Amino acid sequence: MKILSTVAALLASTSLVSAGEIWVTNEKDDTVSVISTETLEVIKTYETGERPRGILFSKDYSRVYICASDSNAVQVMDPNTGKILNDLPSGDDPEQFVLHPNDRHLYIANEDDAITTVVDTESRKVIAQIDVGVEPEGMAVSPDGKIAITTSETTNMAHWIDTETQKLFANTLVDSRPRHAEFVKEGTEMWVSSEIGGTITVFDASNQAEKAKISFEVQGVHPDRVQPVGFEFAAGDTHAFVALGPSNHVAVVNADTYEVEDYILVGRRVWHMDFNEDRSLLFTTNGVSGDVTVIDVASRKAIKTIKVGRFPWGAAYRPSPS
Repeated sequence: MKILSTVAALLASTSLVSAGEIWVTNEKDDTVSVISTETLEVIKTYETGERPRGILFSKDYSRVYICASDSNAVQVMDPNTGKILNDLPSGDDPEQFVLHPNDRHLYIANEDDAITTVVDTESRKVIAQIDVGVEPEGMAVSPDGKIAITTSETTNMAHWIDTETQKLFANTLVDSRPRHAEFVKEGTEMWVSSEIGGTITVFDASNQAEKAKISFEVQGVHPDRVQPVGFEFAAGDTHAFVALGPSNHVAVVNADTYEVEDYILVGRRVWHMDFNEDRSLLFTTNGVSGDVTVIDVASRKAIKTIKVGRFPWGAAYRPSPS
């Protein structure tokens, strides 16, 4: 009874200030599940193209972009109706993408073609295709919009792109199979997770020099199953929450010391995640168990499991429509 009352109190305290939705792509169902951050229940399910993975919103949340990988398209959906408005020319097998701060240029990793495609979302035209390493996946863009990053799984590199010229200006080695990238601390650092290498590499964004290497060790879990993939940062970039794949845990990393402070047990094969509006709750996508774990950030405890579609992959927050 005490556990139940604690969970109820957490939900009551967060729901007052964090109304919104978490959108989750389901790879095997070709759908997105929409979760209320107030009730922590699925409130809508919309159909998408084949094998949806990456997902993000326009700045004003009037459009949601979805990587329909097996449809070879980035789909643009009206989030109020679930209607597909149009497809963007994404290149083959789009997996992840990032929207430039100008809210117009979409940088897309094309896994099968070893390129990054840049699409103008207004004209719906390709404005650049940039050769990168083999099997590109992770994408990031600096807060000032001057640098885009593509990570390549097989080449084991982060590729640094000048967004004015749309050309590479640096390539930096990381450990095996890089998955996700993020600029943090107002763009001064760039983090890359390496799934098979089992690490996160931290770079100084000003000179592309390696600053730190973060490793993970989950008690009772074989090292081969500790595979960092998606990660997100708490308010103020004080801590990173890192999905560790088939280890079924999320790591909590101090972003100043680069030390791992905690591990949180979640669902099976945790992949990506996103926060609610005030970052008091974190929602993780657990592919094999087909659910989303809700983590209370302050206590670093999992407080609820929400069943979604088959093989949930990506997650993105949207405020509740007014």
